[in-house]
Amino acid sequence: TNRTNIGIPVLYENPSEVGADRLVNAVAGIDRFGSPLLVVDFGTAITIDAISSRGEYLGGSIAPGLVVSMEALFGKAAKLPKVSFDLPEKVIGRNTRDSMQSGFLYGFAGMVDSLVERIREEMGEEVRAIATGGQAEAVAPVSRTISSVEPWLTLEGLRLIYEMDRGEN
Repeated sequence: TNRTNIGIPVLYENPSEVGADRLVNAVAGIDRFGSPLLVVDFGTAITIDAISSRGEYLGGSIAPGLVVSMEALFGKAAKLPKVSFDLPEKVIGRNTRDSMQSGFLYGFAGMVDSLVERIREEMGEEVRAIATGGQAEAVAPVSRTISSVEPWLTLEGLRLIYEMDRGEN
C-alpha cells in the first residue's frame, strides 16, 4: 500500500502513473459522499475511478472523451459536421445532427453505464457513481448509473488538499 500526501492510500501498481486530477477528484468525492464511490470524469478522456469502502483509491478505466471523439469523427468523415452536445428528442435521429447527438450522448452514457456496472460487479457491492467534468451535465441525464453531477469536484479536491497541506483539516 502506498500512502500519498493526499491522505488516501493509492493501490495503483505504479501510483506515479495516476493523473493528479483523478486523485484530486477521489479526495473530494470521499469528503462529500464517503466510500465506496465511483467518480466519472467527462474531460478530454472519460475516466472512471473506484474508491473502496475503506477509502482506498483502487484504479479505474480510461476511454476517449466526447470532444476528442467528435473531433476524430469530424476530421475523418468529410460530410459530418461538428455538433453541440444537446440531447436530441429521440434516440433515432431523423437528420445528421440529431443522429450524431444521439450517438454521442446515448452512446457514451451506455459505455459509462456498462463500465460502472462491471466495476460494481468486480467490487462486489453497490457503489454510488457521481460525475464531474466538462460534458457531465450533457451525459448524466441519460445515464442509468450516475446519481449526481458535481461540477466543482476537482476544485473542491484541490482546496481540501491545500488545507491538508497547511494543517487546516
